Amino acid sequence: MIAPLLQVSALNVSYGRIDAVQDVSIAVPAGGIVTVIGANGAGKSSLLNAIMGLHPARGRITFDGVHLDRLTLEERVLHKISLVPERRELFATMSVEDNLRLGAYVLTSTAETREDLAGVYDRFPRLKERRGQLAETLSGGERQMLAMGRALMGRPRLLMLDEPSLGLAPLIVREVFRIIVDLAHSGVAILLVEQNARAALRIAETGYVMELGRMLRHAPASDLLADQSMVASYLGHAAMRGRLSANGQQNIP
Repeated sequence: MIAPLLQVSALNVSYGRIDAVQDVSIAVPAGGIVTVIGANGAGKSSLLNAIMGLHPARGRITFDGVHLDRLTLEERVLHKISLVPERRELFATMSVEDNLRLGAYVLTSTAETREDLAGVYDRFPRLKERRGQLAETLSGGERQMLAMGRALMGRPRLLMLDEPSLGLAPLIVREVFRIIVDLAHSGVAILLVEQNARAALRIAETGYVMELGRMLRHAPASDLLADQSMVASYLGHAAMRGRLSANGQQNIP
């Protein structure tokens, strides 16, 4: 059996007396898509932040055989791990291209940066059209594309995405998910956190169901979709929550 690229074992994350993540274990293979689904407050974002090194955690995180537990955020980025956070966290008063270039700080040459910029613009033509615009002037979908493009500038082997469909229109969501699948086909490992359970499970190979900081279940994504009791008790409600943005706009048809 091929060892997973990312292996998380018995991970715990606490905020004071609140246990946000409790004894969670997951595995992500190279070139695979793994999704973690669950309602708000399930601990999904805390899991990603701990893997990225943004929050202290207890347990074991191994990436391509390297123990990340004592590595800083910067060191994890150098190991080719990238996170696209839920809030996207762009530099609003900087241009699209300057935001992208900030993602390339781990590259060693100007030629590599130019090559990766060209690759991002090929993947996101809309960003090329708006490369001189300030990030704050972009639509929600364009900001999501910019956040993903910036993460790709670091040439990640593992890309973690936190709620990439949140607040986006249906056509943009389809495009974002198509790009996620394309990235996996190119060899990038994808760890996808998503409230839109049905959409996430349709593109993933493996699904994990998380609730109140614990993993309730993990199985092939197709099995979770086919499980009528899971659909009735969980996926239907999670999908409905995932469809609505803050202003009530529907995200997925």
